[in-house]
Amino acid sequence: MYRIAVLPCDGIGPEVVAEGLKVLAVAAEKFGVKYEAVEYDIGGDRYLRTGEIIPDSVMDELAQMDAIYLGAVGHPDVPPGILEKGILLKLRFEFDQYINLRPVKLYEGVWTPLKDKGPEDIDFVVVRENTEDMYVGIGGQMKRGTPDEVAVQTAVYTRKGCERIMRYAFELARQRNKHKTVHSVDKANVLTYGHDLWRRTFAQVGEEYPDIKKEYAFVDACCMWFLKNPEWFDVIVTTNMFGDIITDLGAMIQGGMGVAASGNINPEGVSMFEPIHGSAPKYQGKNVACPIAAILAAGMMMEHLGEQEVGGAIENAVAKALASGKLGDLSSRSGVSTTETGDLVASLV
Repeated sequence: MYRIAVLPCDGIGPEVVAEGLKVLAVAAEKFGVKYEAVEYDIGGDRYLRTGEIIPDSVMDELAQMDAIYLGAVGHPDVPPGILEKGILLKLRFEFDQYINLRPVKLYEGVWTPLKDKGPEDIDFVVVRENTEDMYVGIGGQMKRGTPDEVAVQTAVYTRKGCERIMRYAFELARQRNKHKTVHSVDKANVLTYGHDLWRRTFAQVGEEYPDIKKEYAFVDACCMWFLKNPEWFDVIVTTNMFGDIITDLGAMIQGGMGVAASGNINPEGVSMFEPIHGSAPKYQGKNVACPIAAILAAGMMMEHLGEQEVGGAIENAVAKALASGKLGDLSSRSGVSTTETGDLVASLV
């Protein structure tokens, strides 16, 4: 019996999470997997109502869960940064979810803006470091609001942080057994100190994996190759900030935010799975948001828990639904509702 914390949160989050849970219920029953979904009232509405984001008591409960399933964070009446820091970053940092895993996979039947590229060309994984870099929040301001204002934001890189994310990437390349290649993406020609540590660590850890090919790419060049030659990539390992940026580009070449799922992983602790799209408040309550990313995130969660059959069944059902042509262009104007999409995927499990 798995215990899964469900955090629907803001905007379209509750709608897409409901479809993910719908599909998960069918797949879990098919393979005899038992779980309990425990929903938590976390998000912008709670913050506006009580002034609380995540109480300590809830954090204690989440620490005892097998996984966290999250919808979306962001409320139009809450200033930017409050919920993101108070929910997403708090969970990632306090549960040491140091791996952000982002599959970039084009499914049959999904449109990509890349000319002459198909599913055989776009199938790689970005392994983003998830607890260091600019996101640690070290910095400050001086003379705020004056013409002489100064702002400093410090990027932090540790040997431990670099080493563990790189080792995970090399192990993943072995597991995928595709090109058996890991690309390290950085900006070592400009970010002299932190990315020097990054590169030296990559080279040293790479010595432990003689069967894996090692490649280097500056982040700007990486963006270029995403568009021109996505088939070159197998596993990418990169820093927190650059990973945040290039995975949005990855989402676009795989068909859009509506099909992009992610995992925030601590291999020895509590991990969290979510679609990478935002809360899209203008679509809230309209039953038009594409839930495919949330459904795929539920599949990733089950695979992480060791239930490969359940996770595989969810992904296969998504692939069949997308290939069927019944989901339109996956946009809010597709004419296919959120619930209809969930029903179709569930019927194909």
